[in-house]
Amino acid sequence: MWNRLGAFLQQAVESREPTQDLLQSFVQHWRGVTQYYLETTDESCQARNTDIPWRLRQLFDILVFEEKEQGTREDAGGGDNSGPADNTGPCMEYLLQHKILETLCTLAKAEYPPGMRQQVLLFYSRLLSKVKRPLLHYINVHRPVQKLIALGGDTVGVTAHKEELQFLTSICSKLEKDPSLLIHVLESENVKEALCAKTEDAGAEGSPNHKPKQSLFKALLRLCLCQSQKGRLAVRAREALLGVLRTAQEESSARLIAQSDLSQQLAERLCELHKDIPLSTHPCDITGQEDTDWRAEVSSEDIDAMPPEVSAVRRFLCWVEYCDCLLHESHKMVALSIATSIMESYLQRTLQDELLEVSELCILRSTALLTALLQRLHSSPLLHRLLAFLLGEDRGPEKKSDRSPQLRARLIQRCNHLSDEISLTSLRLFEEILQLPLEIGLYSLILRNLETRGYLSSANEESRVQESEAFEGTDELEEDPYFTDGFPDTGMSLGRNQHTAAESAGTEQSVRSFLSLVPEEMKSSDTGFDTYLQDALVQYRGCRQQASHWGWPGSLQPLSTGGPGQEFYEGHFLEILFDRLGSILDQPYEVNLQVTSLLTRIALFPHPQIQEYLLDPFINLAPGARTLFSVLIRVVGDLAQRSLRVSNFQEILLLVRRQLLGETPDEPLGHETLCRGVVVLEEFCKELAAAACVTHHPLGI
Repeated sequence: MWNRLGAFLQQAVESREPTQDLLQSFVQHWRGVTQYYLETTDESCQARNTDIPWRLRQLFDILVFEEKEQGTREDAGGGDNSGPADNTGPCMEYLLQHKILETLCTLAKAEYPPGMRQQVLLFYSRLLSKVKRPLLHYINVHRPVQKLIALGGDTVGVTAHKEELQFLTSICSKLEKDPSLLIHVLESENVKEALCAKTEDAGAEGSPNHKPKQSLFKALLRLCLCQSQKGRLAVRAREALLGVLRTAQEESSARLIAQSDLSQQLAERLCELHKDIPLSTHPCDITGQEDTDWRAEVSSEDIDAMPPEVSAVRRFLCWVEYCDCLLHESHKMVALSIATSIMESYLQRTLQDELLEVSELCILRSTALLTALLQRLHSSPLLHRLLAFLLGEDRGPEKKSDRSPQLRARLIQRCNHLSDEISLTSLRLFEEILQLPLEIGLYSLILRNLETRGYLSSANEESRVQESEAFEGTDELEEDPYFTDGFPDTGMSLGRNQHTAAESAGTEQSVRSFLSLVPEEMKSSDTGFDTYLQDALVQYRGCRQQASHWGWPGSLQPLSTGGPGQEFYEGHFLEILFDRLGSILDQPYEVNLQVTSLLTRIALFPHPQIQEYLLDPFINLAPGARTLFSVLIRVVGDLAQRSLRVSNFQEILLLVRRQLLGETPDEPLGHETLCRGVVVLEEFCKELAAAACVTHHPLGI
């Protein structure tokens, strides 16, 4: 019956009835809505089972038809098109003057009859999305819109997510087309004032009269985490918010967003998702989630099939990626506000406390989460704050006795932790830091201590000249029991037409020094050098591209002397790496691989001081200073003594290498740790030789 009546009214509307008849029909349907509340006595009847949805639909159809007819008449008569907001029809005037939207908002809040909120949300959504004339600037529209937004999380048990999202996306669609309307939708009070008011009312939090007011952004972000409707609901909410921030590029609109509660809400959601991750989650389950994408939200069925810790990690990482996307798309004022809130609320108040914990589980989870953050953040404002938070902002050389800031010292020290798992997780964190497109990480950990070249003795320049002269006339190394091998047939050209003979000879001697560092009787492989050379060249090009805009010098800086009695200190980070390298024969294979991988990457950065300090075996060291080559010399000396005490050392070494390559089953052989350390040491020396070659002659290979 209702469908027939609806079709009859639609036919009457489409027959272009006079304006007065439209208004009468509009008033009649509105009175039909209000009459329900005067006559009904059944409070349990659902709204969808009454005539209210039908009457609301007729109100909407009349408004759309009126606008269409008015536009047709204006086009036909060449009427005034100065402003569509000034030419509202009588039905729209009636809607505005009689505060119909205010009344509907009150009915939605009362949730009477049950399900009335969904019906009101649908009416608002249709009105805002289908009526072309701007409406949000009217006080009798934007005030009830604000109130209806605030109702979203008010009543427990009301599930109107789909209708609420349609309502919110219709608002966002209007804001995308005209960001100046933000002033009519967002609350005018400053976010700090709102937070103060919330703190003052904390004692009355349980009272329904003191609930926190929900803004547009808070409502959207609440739906962004909704896991219903097969995940599409959350994605649509995120896309709606992203669209608003992408278009709000005017300073006035950006200021409104920056002063809203958006930044604080984003940070709070990050903290909540962080706390949902179980403490027992393995670091690999965090850093190994490579296929996360905030747009490809997993469905509820997928989440149910996942282990709880994995699904919690995915939600957290997807949110991190979404925040990074918002930072990229937003006006710089908004991006700065978001970065500041995440820094203060999440990094300083949540993550920092966990990073400083002594519990092994807490250390592993927080360090792995930090690594995952660095893998997914690309926004400069937040990355700068994150690295400053982790490493501090000191620019001068480190002192051995100084271990501040506390967080930086703690993270570095954990690279040499009693727990191998903590050491591995910490080393991977710093590997991620060194891959970021910002110099602050490499400078804080390495460069700040090498700038003065304090690792050289005062007689270094004179000795380098003498060595260069000696290299010009000979390819021979000085007598040394470990440097007896000839230079391998690598097929490389050292580019003598581009460099002096002394430079080429020096490079060749450096390469030979690293390749012949491990004696023949202690080697497990005679693998060619070409593979290492090509891998080093690829990595070097990546490091060079990474540092291309950092303004590094092209040549060594003049040698400057420190203060009286001041000894060179390589810095806390290199100190730990050198110490771990010195224990390469006694620690797990995985730790050795991570330590040598980090040192190789550092050595491939195209900074003259880094290359001199890490890849030149012939520099004259200042008293107390050590370099990568001097550490390796001590390791080889220790290996020479220990290998003599192991019978059939060469045979065991070859078997261990075959086990590592998967060519033979893993069976106990004895001395596995020592032999695996030798294998890593041998490969590391080849990697350093390749690094010395490509960093001096990258164009000639």
